Amino acid sequence: MFERLEEVQPRIEEIESLLATPEVVRDRRRANTLGRELTRLKPLAQAYAEWKEARRSLLEARTLQGDPEMHDLAQEEIEALEARIPTVEARIRRLLLPPDPYEGRNVILEIRAGTGGDEAALFAGVLFRMYGHYCEAKRWSMEVFSLHEVFVGGGGGRTSTGYKEILCRISGETAYAFLRFESGVHRVQRVPLTEAQGRIHTSAATVAVLPEAEEVEVHIDPGDLRIDVMRAGGPGGQSVNTTDSAVRITHIPTGLVVICQDEKSQHKNKARALQVLAARLLQIERDRQQAEEAANRRAQVGTGDRSERIRTYNFPQNRVTDHRVNLTLYRLDGVLEGDLDEIVTALQAWHQAERLQDQDLDGGLS
Repeated sequence: MFERLEEVQPRIEEIESLLATPEVVRDRRRANTLGRELTRLKPLAQAYAEWKEARRSLLEARTLQGDPEMHDLAQEEIEALEARIPTVEARIRRLLLPPDPYEGRNVILEIRAGTGGDEAALFAGVLFRMYGHYCEAKRWSMEVFSLHEVFVGGGGGRTSTGYKEILCRISGETAYAFLRFESGVHRVQRVPLTEAQGRIHTSAATVAVLPEAEEVEVHIDPGDLRIDVMRAGGPGGQSVNTTDSAVRITHIPTGLVVICQDEKSQHKNKARALQVLAARLLQIERDRQQAEEAANRRAQVGTGDRSERIRTYNFPQNRVTDHRVNLTLYRLDGVLEGDLDEIVTALQAWHQAERLQDQDLDGGLS
């Protein structure tokens, strides 16, 4: 199980040498890749060193058992080490899991109103603000590509803003690692703004988190695209509704359509739309690969399918439940302010346990 670990420390030294060379310093992409590998390998080397030291100490303690004066002390040491070594081995097994190929990527976040009409559009806005607060807490940047706003009127002449669709990019080294499990159907239970009788309604919005594609991963043939320009709709600043700045790109082979209109510049909107299209095409290929893998092993649970209901937000009870990990928190107000870490940590641990189980089914690490 641990044969490959002998190669970790030499690889760390090799990476540190490479990062100091002018060639790598000039190549930002390679430097980032090597930096991520170094960050992953150092804890592994430390855990392996701890394991070897514990094994050595265990052997020494066992040799002292025959000494009457040292027997009790040696026995106590043996019991402590025999309890510690499996814990270190479990940590090594976790650290040996291969990293996600999209680790360190920025993400494309898509939020769409689902079933529930105006209430679903309002809930999409709630989710958008929740992720905005989370980005602020993590010091990631959020760049809006496109918003499709709707205005919902309530009692007393109140009007609230909802969204049929929101499209944005979130930039940050850990954005994908923390947001990847947000894809799916988010369900809300609350009294709608337009409900006069105070009855609780259920509606939903869908969230998709797509890793941003790199140029070498997705080739888009210009001949496969139909590009239309139009005037941007909805509220906005000067020139938003008076120039043909909005761009709609249709990918003919797949039928995917992307519309970007938030910028006044047609060229910027086109570049953004192409980024989103590339991310969607990358996700299609990833879904295909996962489907092939799932056909050859046990059924996978919670793969991030957008049709899967993953979470319920219950306003009357101030409750949020993530159905994949059976986690219920009675602090919905805090979650909507961006306090998502407890949910995210539970999902990461769940996913890690799933991968370790898959690893065992595939024959372990030997």
